[in-house]
Amino acid sequence: MANHSATKKDVRQSRKRNERNRYYGKTTRNAIRDIKAIDEKKAAGDKLPEVAAMIDKLAKRGTIHKNKAANLKSKLAKRINALAK
Repeated sequence: MANHSATKKDVRQSRKRNERNRYYGKTTRNAIRDIKAIDEKKAAGDKLPEVAAMIDKLAKRGTIHKNKAANLKSKLAKRINALAK
């Protein structure tokens, strides 16, 4: 690492961003896991917009690719629609 103040600042910023991205990514993965565990269609359907918003925010931040976000949301919607009432 170069011994310049701008480089040191960039390292601090990237470390902070990395921690934040890991936190939001893990929180979203936990929310996806929780929604997959729900067996009732109504309860899962009520939770879907909240989880979809979390996924969209990850894609907007660049933490995950926009196509991955679309695939995750699609799979969740298909899974919830397949549930029995």
